[in-house]
Amino acid sequence: MPLTVTDQITIADWELTEQFIRSSGPGGQNVNKVSTAVELRFEAARSPNLPEPVKNRLRRLAGRRWTKEGAVVIQVEETRSQARNREIARERLAELVRKATEKPKRRIKTKPTKGSVERRIKAKKERGEVKKLRGKV
Repeated sequence: MPLTVTDQITIADWELTEQFIRSSGPGGQNVNKVSTAVELRFEAARSPNLPEPVKNRLRRLAGRRWTKEGAVVIQVEETRSQARNREIARERLAELVRKATEKPKRRIKTKPTKGSVERRIKAKKERGEVKKLRGKV
């Protein structure tokens, strides 16, 4: 079933690959027998559903989870349930792509006012005078 991220972006099944691996942590003997951890791979670079600017932002947001092949790898082993770990991985992927769709605001450079520059310089001069008076007489 396809993963819906936003109204415009839907991730198809062929873009997602799930691999189940043995989990670490609590769970007793169950951990040794059952592969409950999930590794979700999303072929982001080849995805026709993602616009190029979104792919670039996703690459930056994913960080170490972005592979050389252009895939995002999300690993989840929080719960003992394979199904729940799978849901969590899909939610995290959707949230990551959702963050990548938000265009960051451009920063507008501001210049300090003439008065604030003068006040700062005056305060520095006063502070320098105080320090100068601490010297030997």
